[in-house]
Amino acid sequence: MTDTSLWHPFADMHAVRGAEFVLERGEDVWVYDTGGKRYLDATASLWYSNIGHGRPEIAAAIAAQLGKLEAYGIFGNFANVPAKEVAARVASYAPMADAKVFLTSGGGDSIETAAKIARRYWNAKGEPERTHLISRTQSYHGTHGVGTGIAGIGANRDGFGEFIREAERVAHDDPAALRKEIERIGPEKVAAFFAEPVIGAGGVIPPAPGYLEATAAIAREYGVLFVADEVICGYGRLGRWFGIERFGVTPDLITFAKGVTSGYLPLGGVIASAEVAAPFWDEGGRAFRHGATYAGHPTCCAAALANLDILEQDNLVTRGEQLEKPLYEALRSLADHPAVAEVRGGVGLLAAVELHPDTLAANPAAVAAVGAHARDESGVLLRTLNSSLAVSPPLTATEEHFRLIRQAFDAALDSL
Repeated sequence: MTDTSLWHPFADMHAVRGAEFVLERGEDVWVYDTGGKRYLDATASLWYSNIGHGRPEIAAAIAAQLGKLEAYGIFGNFANVPAKEVAARVASYAPMADAKVFLTSGGGDSIETAAKIARRYWNAKGEPERTHLISRTQSYHGTHGVGTGIAGIGANRDGFGEFIREAERVAHDDPAALRKEIERIGPEKVAAFFAEPVIGAGGVIPPAPGYLEATAAIAREYGVLFVADEVICGYGRLGRWFGIERFGVTPDLITFAKGVTSGYLPLGGVIASAEVAAPFWDEGGRAFRHGATYAGHPTCCAAALANLDILEQDNLVTRGEQLEKPLYEALRSLADHPAVAEVRGGVGLLAAVELHPDTLAANPAAVAAVGAHARDESGVLLRTLNSSLAVSPPLTATEEHFRLIRQAFDAALDSL
């Protein structure tokens, strides 16, 4: 294969150049390479193909919008019909009453936006010293400046220097650690706490029982804004429009992306509670001076509306919860394999197989080797993480597909 000019994200380009895996088309849970070989997309690409690939309804909606108004900014008082409709639709799904929606171009943009809303909110409330942002170990909040600065995966911060001051991390499974950190910093200095309902790229880690409820109560006690990062967990992945709903928590801010369009076009956003939005909506002269060029992009919003229609009409949102047990049951006994330390899952349609430390010590490339074997020999695409392999199939997947995933893991682990 020839060399490439394409610089791949999260890639060792010395290894990737001349060895790209090139996909050409997709259909529901399947994707096909340029040679015509079929693969089970067990990860919904990057956690986002909730409705599956190749839906003609999305293509038609995109084409129709391109024929009307392909793109136009929404800065100031400019708007377009699809952007207004998406905002209203998403607000109607939100667990907060009278929610407002700030649209972005994706998940990283949404994290950046939520952090700035939180800090600007406290400034508007007369508490400008509230600037600290607290996140959790193992958390992933995108790769923009703020997302890098609050990342709970150390490898994603290493080598970049300090992007954001006043960013702290606490243990992902200990509510008391959040209380202790807030008190150490001083509650009057803490703006927001960021939490994924289920940690995704950090290893697919469901919350410990009562964890989210307890941390939400602690944040409320100290007046700290609770930000639910739903970039992975939203739009059916956990069986609700937003995963945080499963835990009875009403957040102050929700970040979203991925599943809002199922990846057909880039779109994201932040949902703000009425209280957080109030200083900007109820008082004049206080513009929120922030926004992406393509925020509210009408064609991206048209794709989102068609995607939301499919999620509703095909009853896909609830499948994230309906299928969580069958997926977990299909993989759980892999924990008995000598190369495996743990299998995590059971909350939403996602799971992870953690390799044993001894396996990784003997073969530091074991994660990559399992992923490569599953792809090349079994035709199943897995998500390789630091020490584990994750799956998060489209919501259209069935138990038959879970058996194929299990078979691919069996063969790949044995090959070690």
